[in-house]
Amino acid sequence: MKAQMRKGVLELCILSIISEGEAYPSDIIQKLKEQELIVVEGTMYPLLTRLKNAGLLGYNWQESTSGPPRKYYHLTEEGTSFLKDLLATWNKLVNVVNQSTKNLVGNE
Repeated sequence: MKAQMRKGVLELCILSIISEGEAYPSDIIQKLKEQELIVVEGTMYPLLTRLKNAGLLGYNWQESTSGPPRKYYHLTEEGTSFLKDLLATWNKLVNVVNQSTKNLVGNE
């Protein structure tokens, strides 16, 4: 159950980061790490590919001064709409969970 919760939250966080502007995978990983959500490349790349295949992300190749060209991801129109819906669903879910568990939290 924890893995499924983490997966959904991770998608929301990744899409949110990419919505700020084009993003390179290692930069996304670093931003998540700064927020104490640790993600490894072996998790990130398959997730980005799945989101791209679902039509939520596009990418552009950009030249790099330190090696081969890099793939920078951006949200598609569909991705932007999906993110808005996902965020609304998340906010409703957080509200319901907070209301459902407020007695538990108060007793700690």
